[in-house]
Amino acid sequence: MDTGTHVVMGIALGGLATLDPVVASSHAMSTSVLIATIVGSQIPDIDTILKLRNNAIYIRNHRGVTHSIPAVLLWPLLITAVVYPFFPTANLLHLWAWTFAAVFIHVFVDIFNAYGTQALRPLSSKWVALGVINTFDPYIFGIHILGIIIWIAGADPGPTFLVMYAVIIAYYLKRYQVKKRVLVAVRAIIPDATEIIIAPTMKFHQWRIAAMNTTQFFVGKAAKDHVEILDRFNRVPVPNTPVIEAAKKDKNLSAFLSFSPVYRWEVDEYTDYYEVRFIDLRYRSNGHYPFVAVVQLDCNLQPISSYTGWVFSEQKLRKKLSIIPS
Repeated sequence: MDTGTHVVMGIALGGLATLDPVVASSHAMSTSVLIATIVGSQIPDIDTILKLRNNAIYIRNHRGVTHSIPAVLLWPLLITAVVYPFFPTANLLHLWAWTFAAVFIHVFVDIFNAYGTQALRPLSSKWVALGVINTFDPYIFGIHILGIIIWIAGADPGPTFLVMYAVIIAYYLKRYQVKKRVLVAVRAIIPDATEIIIAPTMKFHQWRIAAMNTTQFFVGKAAKDHVEILDRFNRVPVPNTPVIEAAKKDKNLSAFLSFSPVYRWEVDEYTDYYEVRFIDLRYRSNGHYPFVAVVQLDCNLQPISSYTGWVFSEQKLRKKLSIIPS
C-alpha cells in the first residue's frame, strides 16, 4: 500500500489495541503502543530510500529483504527496544505484540497489491502478488480516515476500529470475488492462455489485463465483467544476439528483467549506436506503456546510457537517457 494508507492503518491499529485490557490500563501503555504501531506500519518501507541512489537498485530491492520473514521478526524487536525506554512502565510483552501486529499487517496487505512483495524470503525469492487491491485504494483509505474522525469526535476507538476492520475484510473478499469473475471472462476470450495477470486500479470495477498464449501477448481492460482486448503483440522470443546479451549486462535492464513477468522487446540500429528497449505490458495507460528499460550501446557494444522506470512520453525518456536523442 502507499505511505498514507500505512500511516492511517498504524493509527487505527493503535486504536484497536485499546481492546487489550493491558493497553487500556494506562496512558503510558496506550501511548507507547500507538507510537509503536504507527512506526511499525511504516518501517518495512524504509527501503524506499534506495530510490535516492537509482531506479535499478530500488526496483531490485523494494519490498524485498525489508518485507522478508526475518525482517518481520526483527523490526518489532528493534522498534520495541527504541520505544520502551521512553515508557518504562509499559508492559514489554504487549508492546512487542502490537508492534509485531503492525509490521505483519503491513507486509500482509502489500501481498494483495499487483506489485507484491518477496515476503517468503529467505525460503523463496518469488514475488507474491495477488493483485486484488490497488497500491492506493480510496475506499480503504477513506474508511480509515472516517474511523479516525469518529475516534477524534469522542467514540471508543476499540469498537470503532473493530467494526472498521470487519468492513475492510468484507471489502477484500468482495474484491477477490470480482477479480475471479474477470478471470473467467478473460479465459472465455483467450481459452489457450498460458498466463493471465489481472491488476486492480483505483476504480472498483476497472482492471488492467495482460495475458499470453504460446504465440501472442494480449493487453486489455475490464469494466465489471466486460473484457476488452486493446492490443495484441506477436510473442517473439528474446534472441541471444551480441547486442541483446551486451544490453542484459546493464544494471537497469537486469533490474527490469528481475521484476517484470510479461514484456516485449525492440532493438533499433542507428548510424553510430544501438538502442535496446524492453516494455512491461502490465501498465498500459492511455495507449502508452510507461514502465520500460532502455539501453543505448555504441558500435563496440559498450554502454552509453540506460534507464529503467516510469516515463509517460518519449520526450521525457530522452531526458532520462540524457545522452542520445533518437
